[in-house]
Amino acid sequence: MINAAQLAATVFIALAGGIVVGTSFVALLVIFDLIPRLAQLSNAYHLSHWFETALISGALYFIVADQFDITIKLPFVLSNIITGLFNGMFVGMLAAALTEVMNVLPIIAKRLKISQAMVALMMAMVLGKITGSLVDWLLFHK
Repeated sequence: MINAAQLAATVFIALAGGIVVGTSFVALLVIFDLIPRLAQLSNAYHLSHWFETALISGALYFIVADQFDITIKLPFVLSNIITGLFNGMFVGMLAAALTEVMNVLPIIAKRLKISQAMVALMMAMVLGKITGSLVDWLLFHK
């Protein structure tokens, strides 16, 4: 039997952990300027509120789905493709944002004289991350 002090401690620890994880996630997005960078790369500044809404909706959905054990019944291959695609896009965007924050790509582009191909270079990195995630999910997560 759990007493009131144990219950209060458990609730406090759970809430504190959730707040720390949530704040860290938001800080990561703010530091990397992920949404503004995505709007800049896609020339869709007028749609940036949709990017923000999609990010928040996805986070909220997966919190609720995890908490209440909600599952979507899809064929195995289809569910792996969808999961791998979204994971790859997210990791690719984070990697691209990290690279931009560190100013590695502009320096490389200037030194190698490939400034005209910056968008293609970014897209190649994102598509590479998507491909890697799909290969990982389709081959190694069964």
